Amino acid sequence: MEAPSSLHRRPALPRRLLAEFLGTALLVAVVVGSGVAAQRLSPDDVGLQLLENSLTTALALAVLILMLGPVSGAHFNPVVSLADWFVGRRSRTGLPFREAGPYVAAQITGGVGGTLLASVMFDAAPAFSGNERATGGHLVAEVVATAGLVLLIFALARTSTPAVMAAAVGAYIGAAYWFMSSTSFANPAVTVARMFTDTFAGIAPASVAPFVLAQVVGAAVGVGLLLALYPSARDAAGDVVVPTRPETTP
Repeated sequence: MEAPSSLHRRPALPRRLLAEFLGTALLVAVVVGSGVAAQRLSPDDVGLQLLENSLTTALALAVLILMLGPVSGAHFNPVVSLADWFVGRRSRTGLPFREAGPYVAAQITGGVGGTLLASVMFDAAPAFSGNERATGGHLVAEVVATAGLVLLIFALARTSTPAVMAAAVGAYIGAAYWFMSSTSFANPAVTVARMFTDTFAGIAPASVAPFVLAQVVGAAVGVGLLLALYPSARDAAGDVVVPTRPETTP
């Protein structure tokens, strides 16, 4: 694990922000694009559409974590970045507070860019979604999904290799598509981005704020469970999601 004193040797912040922007953009492009493809390939079978969407997302997420993790940590999720800052703030092992805002901004703008990219690739005009999702059951599911994601990431950061982390996070999100009524957004950046597509993967603008609030609550629950179960997790905050690789040149 990278020592607190060596945090300055992480890749420069602009490079990390580019990785977060690119990773979140590609993740959302995969989610939205595979949703459009599933609708067109299996127009009469919603269950098959969900299978195609979830499997593609799980595989792509694992690949993106491995590809960009050494640069930025592969957060691709505002609640992960904020939890990383909070968990590691005392030991100074996590994301510095001054960098949390830029990380979140890069993730949200990247996510919106990913939706627009998918729309271009599939010749689908961008439009606000009409898919209302903010039922009581959906919001509870988002709390549970986000809490589980945060707990998984920070628990595995203590002991796991990047390959194991990538596979585990991808598997969790892929499975949560099915056992969560909300299909497990678990990510404010992805939630905001998906309101700009009126397709299988979309979410109505009116549902976005309740979803994001549920995700923030879920992140807080996940952090609370983490610190109760693994008090030493504070020392591994610098390894979330994937340890950033220290610079080897001045």
